[in-house]
Amino acid sequence: MWHRHRHTACAAAALALCANAPLAQTAPADTTVAQRVTIEGHYDNAVGSSDAASQGTIRAELLKSRPPQRPGEVLEFVPGVIVTQHSGDGKANQYFLRGFNLDHGTDFATFVDGMPVNMPTHGHGQGYTDLNFLIPELVQRIDYRKGPYFASVGDFSAAGSADIVYRTRFDAPFALVTLGENGYRRGVLGGSTEVAGGTTLLGAFEAMRNDGPWTLKEDLRRSNGVLTWSGGTQAQGWSVTGMGYDAKWRSTDQIPQRLIDAGSFNGAPFGHFDAIDPTDGGETSRSSLSGQWHRNVDGQVTRVMAYAMRYRLQLHSNFTYFTTPDGDQFLQSDDRKVFGLRASHSFGHKLGRLDARSEFGAQLRHDRIRVGLFDTVERSIVATTRDDSVRETLGGVYGQTGIELTPVLRTVLGVRADQVRNTVQSLATPANSGKARDTLVSPKFSLIAGPFAKTEFFFNAGQGFHSNDARGTTDAALPTPPLVKAEGYEIGVRTEAIAGLQSSLALWTLKSDSELVYVGDAGTTEESGASRRRGVEWSNRFVPVPWLLFDADFAWTHARFTNGDRIPNAIDRVASLAATLRDIGPWSASLQLRYLGPGALIEDNSVRSFSSTLTNLRVGRKLGGNAEVTLDVFNLFDRKVNDIQYFYESQLPGETAPVADRHVHPAEPRSARLSLLVRF
Repeated sequence: MWHRHRHTACAAAALALCANAPLAQTAPADTTVAQRVTIEGHYDNAVGSSDAASQGTIRAELLKSRPPQRPGEVLEFVPGVIVTQHSGDGKANQYFLRGFNLDHGTDFATFVDGMPVNMPTHGHGQGYTDLNFLIPELVQRIDYRKGPYFASVGDFSAAGSADIVYRTRFDAPFALVTLGENGYRRGVLGGSTEVAGGTTLLGAFEAMRNDGPWTLKEDLRRSNGVLTWSGGTQAQGWSVTGMGYDAKWRSTDQIPQRLIDAGSFNGAPFGHFDAIDPTDGGETSRSSLSGQWHRNVDGQVTRVMAYAMRYRLQLHSNFTYFTTPDGDQFLQSDDRKVFGLRASHSFGHKLGRLDARSEFGAQLRHDRIRVGLFDTVERSIVATTRDDSVRETLGGVYGQTGIELTPVLRTVLGVRADQVRNTVQSLATPANSGKARDTLVSPKFSLIAGPFAKTEFFFNAGQGFHSNDARGTTDAALPTPPLVKAEGYEIGVRTEAIAGLQSSLALWTLKSDSELVYVGDAGTTEESGASRRRGVEWSNRFVPVPWLLFDADFAWTHARFTNGDRIPNAIDRVASLAATLRDIGPWSASLQLRYLGPGALIEDNSVRSFSSTLTNLRVGRKLGGNAEVTLDVFNLFDRKVNDIQYFYESQLPGETAPVADRHVHPAEPRSARLSLLVRF
């Protein structure tokens, strides 16, 4: 599928809180007898640390060791996840996991500091997940889960979820300056200090500019701020966070292969990095205020969080070019206010003679949205396709209990119930106005056996869901169900039997009742049927000596509609290999290879995407105790590959009818960035 997005230029202050765990996540039941260990602060994925082989935690030290080209690429630290971009860098990334082209986030729930990032009923795509407001230097850890087995996570989590947890204090104030090729400039200031009453105030600000390798300079301008006030202890504490983000850019969208092969457009040379419509681009802003409170007394843990958010996007795109005389550019707009509340309570107890731990929680989210789709010419509106005022409320309650059946056998039983209520007022087509409601109950089950010789085994089963665009649920021609159920199963093993090696293997399957989606580009609902996916994931962390870390993650997927057709853009296999050298005197280095395999571009598999392999390098050197310099090289071997590939019809000037063709967006060529970090 293809799409449409917006900006402004303001710097804001935001607040992050970091109670021990984000409210969106449930920690494994405290019934394991295995001791939890970490790999030198990079991972917390040891035997006894989770309820599934595909669950884990990534810590800040690992994030520092590898270079992300874009903020959203921090999710590539989650084994099996690939992050790409098919338009301007101010737009949300494209995500791939478990045979899903997750588009911009559907079926993978993402939270930053406890607040949901996915946007339902979004102007560009359902579940739109824009992580460009993320400041990587603030990330304390990423807690990830795959599959619909976890009761505390609801909408968009069929393939998995990730909680990106921000820190509430820095060891020392710092300044970071990065300069790179193609006009890349970035500066970050951050620090924390004790204030009145023993509380802590943390602040961070980022400003970034980038033109990219495109013939049409991207002119990306991004400003970002976070301000957090926190107090208390691990036993009882609170935080209040404000965040602000603003961006504006011009985009070079995907282009047809036939034009690249021709080598010219309108009498001028044309190549991979050229644009067809020079007025494409966007601007977006996001601001939020959130507060969290937690208490841990005698093993009883209570967490409460509330948040309010304002979000805007204006995105101009043109993916079919000239099927109409004035061109096919369109505007997708989204202007919303989001309000939410999360609460949970967990406690240890006896279930008969067995030790157990239970957790109960409730979550509420309300979106007030003005969302539209308009035909434009050089960013001027000439016609309206959709213009809607939407009220969408999603509430959920859940409960789960972990039971220690024996010293080497435990189980987790859970269930959640969700209800969505949509009210759509169609300002352009009154017949599409209306109300819709849906309720879904999702059971969960996990069984964990071990450890046996530093090895444990898992069986997981559960149902999850994603919501559909509210506009589709009241569509007069083809209404869609508000909630779409998914059912998943997984068996897995995790072992530390070999000294220095953490290895996990998971075999999984996921069935979805419907691939129905609301297509924001066309303003209509498309039906693509029920689906079934299955696959294998193998993840490895090896530390042969204290100064050397190897990572090797592999994933293979088989994705089909239930009628046997291929699922377009479902990637067959992905891999990530990395070697990290740590503290060799003042030096450190990492080398990472990322492989994105082929996949069907259309249902009959007659057109397939080409695989791509990229390699990134980071070399760092400490300059005394308070400064360090880092060199990042992206696409080290200058591979000419594509970030994304689609197959659909488009029409160029001089063509009498639309032509079905492969449309591609290239990966950026080799580029280097040099950073200087100074602590005060």
